[in-house]
Amino acid sequence: MLMTSFFQVFELLREQLWYRPNSSIYIKLIVMLGKCKQPEKAHALFLAMIDESCVVNHETYTALLSAYSRSGLFDKALSLLEKMKNTPDCQPDVHTYSILIKSCLQVVAFDKVQILLSDMANQGIKPNTVTYNTLIDAYGKAKNQWFAEMESTLFEMLREGKCEPDVWTMNSALRAFGSSGQIETMEKCYEKFQSAGIEPNIKTFNILLDSYGKAEQYEKMSAVMEYMQKYHFSWTVVTYNVVIDAFGRAGDLKQMEYLFRLMRSERLKPSCVTLCSLVRAYGRAGKAEKIGNVLRFIENSDVMLDIVFFNCLVDAYGRLGCFAEMKGVLEMMEKKGCKPDKITYGTMIKAYKIGGMISAAKDLQALRRMAEETRLEMGKPDFR
Repeated sequence: MLMTSFFQVFELLREQLWYRPNSSIYIKLIVMLGKCKQPEKAHALFLAMIDESCVVNHETYTALLSAYSRSGLFDKALSLLEKMKNTPDCQPDVHTYSILIKSCLQVVAFDKVQILLSDMANQGIKPNTVTYNTLIDAYGKAKNQWFAEMESTLFEMLREGKCEPDVWTMNSALRAFGSSGQIETMEKCYEKFQSAGIEPNIKTFNILLDSYGKAEQYEKMSAVMEYMQKYHFSWTVVTYNVVIDAFGRAGDLKQMEYLFRLMRSERLKPSCVTLCSLVRAYGRAGKAEKIGNVLRFIENSDVMLDIVFFNCLVDAYGRLGCFAEMKGVLEMMEKKGCKPDKITYGTMIKAYKIGGMISAAKDLQALRRMAEETRLEMGKPDFR
């Protein structure tokens, strides 16, 4: 809606007698359209620039290439890259390649990333800190066979010494090691980055808290919390979500509830993630009445609920054997305009079977089949 209004104003400007084409405005608009995943309109603006005799340079091509790659149109993006190589004053640089690499990583097209990195080397273009950070972050999140690639990329960056690591590098590395349970390596990594003069930020502490919490190292988690308090690091919603979830998983409901109250007293709005953690913890602890308190809180708030929350709620009620309440979640979902998915149905069917309610499980299986058949008949939307 905002983009439509913006372009209406832009079209009115173009009709004025005093209007003179401005390349920088066109480039900004092409970038905005790329972020809104409207590559066709971005291309139309690119052609309009040429028609209005604007200077079309490396920056313009990179903006259009970004619009294509953000929408997954890699053939067009790579074709444009080749055109840039053969166009005077429009040679791709490390920024151009970094944009393409990031888009490929977002759709887990690691094969294309390797080709782009080889192409960069052939062009004599060295990766910069942004390129390395993008690779380290994506490889770390992918785990499995790509974890080794993350480590080698990090070591290559540090070994060459031409690209200074920053807090983004540190956070990506800490998250990779922490989420894979390599706590000792994470701590050594943190010390090395600190000795290099890189200061942590709130995201760093959130990563440390999350890693320690999932590793059930609650003393270290508490030490990080004390450090943050001592040096006046303001907690964010993410910080509270991490520690609330950690204490909930540990079964420390008293501390979890204290942190939830503290979060609200600091006027930080709980998110769907916060509520999922509460419901999950109460379900495991057998506290059905506490789940009711969470639902009453939701009634008096404007928190947008998603399918993940409803699935957590279904799972909690199923664990507690509260089958009437579990069934009632489907009605809640309908009121909120949220459709059940495979996890919703699968969780309910499993709960009914464990509870010996075979007939109810069969009825729900039939309902799931009907829902799946309806979706198949509707077919997939055409996004071309």
